[in-house]
Amino acid sequence: MPVRKILVLFFHPRFEDSRANKALIKAISTIENVTIRDMYEQYPDFNIDVKQEQKLLLKHDIIVWQHPFFWYNCPPLMKQWIDLVLELGWAYGRNGQNLEGKHIFNVITSGGSLEVYQKTGRNRFTYREFLNSFDQTAYLCHMHYLPPFLVPAAGRLTEEELNIYSENYCKILKVIQQPDFDFTQLQEIVYFNDFKL
Repeated sequence: MPVRKILVLFFHPRFEDSRANKALIKAISTIENVTIRDMYEQYPDFNIDVKQEQKLLLKHDIIVWQHPFFWYNCPPLMKQWIDLVLELGWAYGRNGQNLEGKHIFNVITSGGSLEVYQKTGRNRFTYREFLNSFDQTAYLCHMHYLPPFLVPAAGRLTEEELNIYSENYCKILKVIQQPDFDFTQLQEIVYFNDFKL
């Protein structure tokens, strides 16, 4: 069996200012069978080519939404992509079975630490709770939502820490694209960071 093909949909309106995302994208850019799309560069006018995006989804087995965590959510272009590309009758609803069985997850960079994203923390909810709408979107589209991979306190990371996150991101993609990888291993894991690579 061939390796699984991965599509990384990268949404960052100010990529040039993001040290963390530069490191993450650079790290995964040499992995075979991984397609990386800088969506703000692709659609600076927000005029999304829905049919082209749908074709790309069909050609890949695993989808990654990589984005900064803006106001407990995603950047506006990513929301528009979800609204337009995941159409009724194509991605969900009657005859909307095109994404059935595919795997999808979020890779997020955040200014906040893990400590502030706790029940007792300043933000009152965990990262995982804030990402529930993406989990439900995947469910509605008959996809399997995998644990998110977090890069918290991204602006305060040392080069060494950032390298570790980048290396782990690479390892995750390489492991899950293997045809014999068993996704049931991830059922009890809250964040991909906790998965023993």
